[in-house]
Amino acid sequence: MANEKVLIFGHKSPDTDTICSALAYAELKKELGMDAEPVRLGEVSEETQYALDRFKVEAPRQIDKAAPDADLVILVDHNERQQSVEDIDSVRVLEVIDHHRIANFETKDPLYYRAEPVGCTATILNKLYKENNVEIKPEIAGLMLSAIISDSLLFKSPTCTEEDIQAAKELAELAGVDAESYGLEMLKAGANLQDKTVEQLISLDAKEFTMGSAKVKIAQVNTVDTDEVFERRSDLEKAINNDVSEKGLDLFILVVTDILTNNSTVYVEGEASESVEKAFDVKLDNKTAVLEGVVSRKKQIIPPLNGVLA
Repeated sequence: MANEKVLIFGHKSPDTDTICSALAYAELKKELGMDAEPVRLGEVSEETQYALDRFKVEAPRQIDKAAPDADLVILVDHNERQQSVEDIDSVRVLEVIDHHRIANFETKDPLYYRAEPVGCTATILNKLYKENNVEIKPEIAGLMLSAIISDSLLFKSPTCTEEDIQAAKELAELAGVDAESYGLEMLKAGANLQDKTVEQLISLDAKEFTMGSAKVKIAQVNTVDTDEVFERRSDLEKAINNDVSEKGLDLFILVVTDILTNNSTVYVEGEASESVEKAFDVKLDNKTAVLEGVVSRKKQIIPPLNGVLA
C-alpha cells in the first residue's frame, strides 16, 4: 500500500483548513513513505490564497472525481458524504482526520478514524507530526497556523480550545510570524468581497447537511462590512432561490459574519425557514435576522438548527 497512490482532500467549497490540512497531512504521509498527493474539490478562496502566497506554497490541483487517479483516499476536515468527492463510493477511504460531527458516513473496510473536539483539523495534525517524530517545515507550519486562525476567527470563535491556541503558538514560532498581526491581515484578505459574484458568495464556504428529513445548505461569508454584502440583496435572492430549486433544498441559510463585531446576519430561503426562528429565538424580518455573538457554523448554528429539524 505504501507504493500505491493516495489522494488526500477536504470538503467541497474548500476553506483554509481544508486546503492547508490536505497539504500538511500529505507532507507528513510522504515523510512516512506514502505516495500521497493533496488535492482540492473546489476553488481556492482569497483568504487561503493569501496564506499560500505568504508561505510560498502551490495550491493543490482540483479534481471532481477521485477514482480516475487513485483507488485510495484520505479525508481531512470532513466526513459527510454529500460534502465529499462525487465518486466517494468508488474508492476506499483509508483514514479520516476531522473535527466535525460524524453523520451520513460509512465504509466497507476498517479505517483509521481520528476525530477530536477541537477547533481545527490542523490542531490534530500538529499532534500527529509529534506522534510520528516528524519535524514540521516552516512553510507547512505557516499553513497549519493559517488554518487554525481561519477556523477560530483569530481565536474568537467558541469552537476554539486551549489546544488550538497552544498549537497556534507553536506553529507561529516555527513559521516565524506573529499570529495576531498575520492573522488579522489574512482574515481581512478573506473579507475582501468586492470582486466576488453572488454565485461565488453563496458557494465559496458552503456546506450541505441532512437534518431529519430536511436538506439544508449553510453558506458563510466573513466581512468587515455587512451592508456591502446586502447591497446586492436582489441578486443574492435570485442566486439562492436558483440553488434551492436546482438542489431540492428545504432550507438555505446565508450567514454573513462581521469579523470585527463577531455578530452574524442571516438571510433565509426555503420551506423550512420557520425552523430558523425556532432554533435561534428570533423573528425573521424580510427573511433576515441578526444573531448576536454567533460566528461558528459548526458550534452555534448547526446544533440548534439540528435540534429543531431532526
